[in-house]
Amino acid sequence: KDIQYIFSMYYNKLEVARFDSNLGKFVGYTEFGVKNAERWNSNPSEISGRKAQRETVCLHNVGIDYQTV
Repeated sequence: KDIQYIFSMYYNKLEVARFDSNLGKFVGYTEFGVKNAERWNSNPSEISGRKAQRETVCLHNVGIDYQTV
């Protein structure tokens, strides 16, 4: 539950949009990012794919990281 997956998109050093696994959706930070976030959030396969990334990347490696610490 404590592990959070964040996928950020930048353009010209400015964060445009971000997927946050705690929210379970994309959030836009610019006009362009808001439009794309709405489009991505309306696509169930995009959301479920990003949620699956938390399972594959974060939760898979958290045990390995805790063992080395």
